[in-house]
Amino acid sequence: MWSSVWQVASTLVLFFGLWVLMWWSLSYSYWITLLLSVPTAGLLVRLFVLQHDCGHGSFFKSRLANEWVGRALAVLTLTPYQRWRKNHAVHHATSGDLDRRGFGDVHMLTVAEYLRLSRFQKLVYRIHRHPLVLFGIGPTFYFALYQRFAFYEPKAWKRERYSVYWTNLALLVTFAVLGWLIGFWPLLLVHLPVTIIGSSAGVWLFYVQHHFESGYWEHTPEWDYFDAGLQGSSYYQLPRVLQWFTANIALHHIHHLDSQIPNYRLQACFDDNPSMQRVHRITLWQSFSCASLKLWDEASQKMVGFPAVK
Repeated sequence: MWSSVWQVASTLVLFFGLWVLMWWSLSYSYWITLLLSVPTAGLLVRLFVLQHDCGHGSFFKSRLANEWVGRALAVLTLTPYQRWRKNHAVHHATSGDLDRRGFGDVHMLTVAEYLRLSRFQKLVYRIHRHPLVLFGIGPTFYFALYQRFAFYEPKAWKRERYSVYWTNLALLVTFAVLGWLIGFWPLLLVHLPVTIIGSSAGVWLFYVQHHFESGYWEHTPEWDYFDAGLQGSSYYQLPRVLQWFTANIALHHIHHLDSQIPNYRLQACFDDNPSMQRVHRITLWQSFSCASLKLWDEASQKMVGFPAVK
């Protein structure tokens, strides 16, 4: 429990401290503000991972502690907690299953599916998978705007829909108070770059964890939960400082095999289990090539780019 409390408390203190420092720097140079936005956004990513652990019920032993801390952090990450938790649970149960895509994942087509599209549909998919959209415009749109609406969720998901409304209300009150205290223009100048950088980094992290060349995608009859976790979730081998900012979630294959392991125990699980070390590793430099992968080729069982499609 104390590891969890320390993680949340220390990260929040650093996040708010840097946020206030960004606001203070507006009086001197906006370049300083933008420079400070990078580590502040990194802390926002870390807070999202802690919220993510709460969603799995693994961060605290207490269910109520997970619920309330997760909800509070979700306001900072602009994410309706209950709805995200539901979608993410479906993602864990279906990751790598070609017949059960669409919940908590990045939209991806197979080569055969892409070839059956009309020219216009192919263009739309190409635009969607373009790095400037997928890791630039898209993440900010998703976190800041898309998550404010609930009409596209199943009607039976009442609790999840209400979480959207309550999160929107909390955000409205929070931004109204902050805007009254420091001004809405300074608030925008400080928080917008943090949101843009943090959301882009978060989507990139999630993308690399599941969209790499030798990934795992099978149709339901052949799909296997263990194989999907071990082969379809990468070990993103990041430098120590980035591993801290991402709260060890880069050890994603272990997380998918057992989501009840909190982030602060993932490294120990990796170190103590040789079988967990014999997986496909992606270094930071190697990960940039993942942006060129657009489709899953069922014939070769690997992800390919558009140039490979005839």
